[in-house]
Amino acid sequence: MFKRLVPNLMVEDVNKTVKFYHETLGCFEVVLTDPESGKYDWAMMSCGDAEIMFQSRKSLCEKVPEFKNKEIGSSGVIYIEAEDVEGMYSWLTGKVEIIKELHNTPWGRKEFFIKDCNGYTIVFAR
Repeated sequence: MFKRLVPNLMVEDVNKTVKFYHETLGCFEVVLTDPESGKYDWAMMSCGDAEIMFQSRKSLCEKVPEFKNKEIGSSGVIYIEAEDVEGMYSWLTGKVEIIKELHNTPWGRKEFFIKDCNGYTIVFAR
């Protein structure tokens, strides 16, 4: 039986990504890094119950050589449930690329889409 799911996303610059998720998104904190200081090869971050890992292309390709020529940014979506999606929208407007404005879905959710600093799509929803 599964216990939890934590995505590990390939990025060019882990330090830049950590800064984006901490400062721009405003709640993610570093849980672990490798190495512990300096230029990171890998980092795990959390915000509430949400966890995500970021690994440098160089480091990840050493483990999974097939990723060498993969484009960073993927066709997947990082879906984050937020208590105050309207507040997140206001907070992020003008700071990030919003690719779908705040809207109500036919299934009763309120959500908006952004691009992170690596080109990954993030949906904030309530």
